[in-house]
Amino acid sequence: MATNGNGWNGASNGRWAGVTRPYTPQDVEKLRGTIRIEYTLARHGAERLWQLLNSESYVAALGAMTGNQAVQQVKAGLKAIYVSGWQVAADANDAGQMYPDQSLYPADSVPNMVRRINQALTRADQIHHAEGDDEINWFAPLVADAEAGFGGNLNAFELMKAMIEAGAACVHFEDQLSSAKKCGHLGGKVLVPTSEAIQKLVAARLAADVLDVPSLILARTDADSAHLLTTDVDPRDRKFVTGERTVEGFYCIRGGIESAIARGLAYAPYADLIWCETSHPNLDEARYFAEAIHAQFPGKLLAYNCSPSFNWKKQLDDATIARFQRELATMGYRFQFITLAGFHALNLSMFELARGYKLNGMTAYSRLQEKEFSRERHYGYEAVKHQRFVGTGYFDQVTQVIASGMSSTTALEGSTEAEQFKPTVEPPYPGSGPDAACQPVLGECPGGSVITQISGTERDALA
Repeated sequence: MATNGNGWNGASNGRWAGVTRPYTPQDVEKLRGTIRIEYTLARHGAERLWQLLNSESYVAALGAMTGNQAVQQVKAGLKAIYVSGWQVAADANDAGQMYPDQSLYPADSVPNMVRRINQALTRADQIHHAEGDDEINWFAPLVADAEAGFGGNLNAFELMKAMIEAGAACVHFEDQLSSAKKCGHLGGKVLVPTSEAIQKLVAARLAADVLDVPSLILARTDADSAHLLTTDVDPRDRKFVTGERTVEGFYCIRGGIESAIARGLAYAPYADLIWCETSHPNLDEARYFAEAIHAQFPGKLLAYNCSPSFNWKKQLDDATIARFQRELATMGYRFQFITLAGFHALNLSMFELARGYKLNGMTAYSRLQEKEFSRERHYGYEAVKHQRFVGTGYFDQVTQVIASGMSSTTALEGSTEAEQFKPTVEPPYPGSGPDAACQPVLGECPGGSVITQISGTERDALA
């Protein structure tokens, strides 16, 4: 039998401590075929994410829905990227539709978004390496949303393979019925039996083993706010069944933190991380869940969705919001992410630009551009020089290599960008400037007669 490259069939291995596989290395070997294919990005991401989760107090991530958003996240210093099924449903799916988060889009949409993000990061790496700048590791690990698996165990197996082929480091599966799947913050969620959810986790792990990649599996439970169950066949679920049935035949259950804990404990042996989807940001509830999991599985890694579906200022005071993630980290929540950050950042920034543009024309866009220049000077933001940012200079180098340095058709030289924009600021950057947390999207309001000539309503719109 060939050696398992992930090492889980050998002697003690810290990477696989506490992970249960109800199959043998021989089973895996039979399913692999004769040609070993390398999945470099997935392996690199999985190994890096595991290292980060076990060395950082916590890993913070934002949901990205475009490749450029992911590039900006890495440039700004984030070490991991979240790929949200909600965001893919809303505006980045292969059907070209705007959908709610109900698994309505084609099943390969999230793998394709993972691939798109990795291709953007690859281009950023190529551009900087060609310029002699290898300071940033652009290949941040991607944590991707497999929703409820888009079907049964075989669908979960194939979807996990697609995620790895696209370069995902970690994939999460939730315990909802895939045909009735909802966003965790919507009503009408239907859980599958605990045993069925476990089989999906096993299917995902098997897929990773067959592809010989140490992918991380993140198990999510929606039991905290779900009130329906497909069947009471699993004895572990029966204590939460109320005895009522719906018109569709579903069993009514008592949702809540105890139900979520029961699910989390059942999933823990089969997953690398556990995520309880909650309905509000509550540190006491988070602590209660973490302590219950760690009482039986000490050190089990936990994940927390700092969701945009919460009204943060209504739920918590400023001081609690400021310390929220640090406190979660002390409880063992090592992966903390804002699922829909890309959606909200994209929509607000464009709305603010469009609003300012309607009121004040090119002054609004000039403010946006000046803010870009400011961020370039202070923090190394690069997209203000959009031609260079997307790779024009890189492909000029390709052209010159092909033409032995004799090409007269290179693009960046002679461009308006080369003529009108200053050379890119070299690091180290000052690292200080206008507080990003307090800035209007369009930058500082211009002084002088422009502002004094507009109405109070228009002035507010530009702020």
